Amino acid sequence: MSAEKKTEPKIGEEFQRLTRYFRETLKDWTPAWDAQESLYKTYPEASGLDLPEAEVSGGEPLWSVIAARRSCRDFEGRPIGLNTLSQLLWACQGITLRTRNFEFRSSPSAGALYPVETYLVCNHVDGAESGLYHYNVPGHRLELLKAGDLREPLMKAGLMQPVLFECSVTFLWTAVVGRSSWKYNQRAYRYIYLDAGHIAQNLCLAAETLGMGCCLVGAFFDEEVNQLLEAEIDREPILYLAAVGPHQGDSAEMR
Repeated sequence: MSAEKKTEPKIGEEFQRLTRYFRETLKDWTPAWDAQESLYKTYPEASGLDLPEAEVSGGEPLWSVIAARRSCRDFEGRPIGLNTLSQLLWACQGITLRTRNFEFRSSPSAGALYPVETYLVCNHVDGAESGLYHYNVPGHRLELLKAGDLREPLMKAGLMQPVLFECSVTFLWTAVVGRSSWKYNQRAYRYIYLDAGHIAQNLCLAAETLGMGCCLVGAFFDEEVNQLLEAEIDREPILYLAAVGPHQGDSAEMR
């Protein structure tokens, strides 16, 4: 008699079911105002690196960029400059409008709460030593968290995908869950992943405009990436990675 096949829990279906909105439950909904978290995460003790002001005009026509965008898995390992990195970071989460109550960014976010944080593993960036950085959004600067060559541990955490070793820089996106959950409760998890998708697409289009390759990575060992970031996985889980750099066939060094 064959052993009964084990039934896997349908976590995805349960997630969708339990985070639905219903009129009868929303009418009494009240945000947990006393549980709000800061919109910005910073590392005041880290050594900082100011980024050049991002160039936000010109470039290829949008429709041409969208048509040309492809995932790139062949990187040359040549460096990019701080000007290029500044533009990429601005495209992801740069501040585009300051008002009395809000600072709006280049990618949309539910409730303008911006729970997604950007980290970088710099491999080949002129003007920045190799290591792990955090992007300080309001200051448009990098905070060095860990110096050194991190390509090997990151590649191992990313299921040995060579793009994470060969690229010039890897973007790593986490979510400060409490920044959204005080307002949206469990629905916040849906919004967090949508936010990450908006940011990633901005990066893809910006990289294409600058003549670089970009490969988005969703397969990784969550705990190992969070350990590399030294971020608590339940409070700030890793969401998404992206490898960026000059791809095979480029003739000019990206500045």
